[in-house]
Amino acid sequence: MSDRRPPGAASFARAEAEVRAAVWRADLAVREIPAPAGLAPNAIALAGDVRPDGDGDSPFGTGRFILLHDPEEPDAWDGAWRIVCLAQAPLEPEIGVDPILADVAWSWLMDALNAHGAQFHAAAGTATKTISKGFGSLAHEGDGSQIEVRASWSPDGGITAHVEAWAEFVCMLAGLPPGSEGIEVFGARGSRG
Repeated sequence: MSDRRPPGAASFARAEAEVRAAVWRADLAVREIPAPAGLAPNAIALAGDVRPDGDGDSPFGTGRFILLHDPEEPDAWDGAWRIVCLAQAPLEPEIGVDPILADVAWSWLMDALNAHGAQFHAAAGTATKTISKGFGSLAHEGDGSQIEVRASWSPDGGITAHVEAWAEFVCMLAGLPPGSEGIEVFGARGSRG
């Protein structure tokens, strides 16, 4: 009987097992979600929320992690594997106007990858900061600000270090640096009104 799995399925199964076996810090609630269709023949996706409330919503920050595998090795990936991630967090409005905020956010992602020994190449991404003000029936919400980082890179070696670095980065962006597990947070940054 022949193996009917697509090329690379065995190595993707190992990578999936690594993603599912990752150990998360108590501040981050992680769950597997459906992977976006059409990006690659093989994919697994996670969602993470920083200190979610009883309804599962986080006033501190959230993130997504997607591991893609395509044995055809798309040119933009420079290999058969690609990681796509998102992290976002509310900010105090005065922090949102900081001209170096986007640079700092990107450097935190690079720092998290390096701290976990995650080897990679072909990194790309954006860091977007937004500032908002409510008007009319939304005036009571006041001013708000948010930072969002969208990034992708091609991993070299095992996946565990990459998924752990993503988890650390989501917490860092939400204002919880490494070693801050269990430290009280007095309220969501950027809470309105």
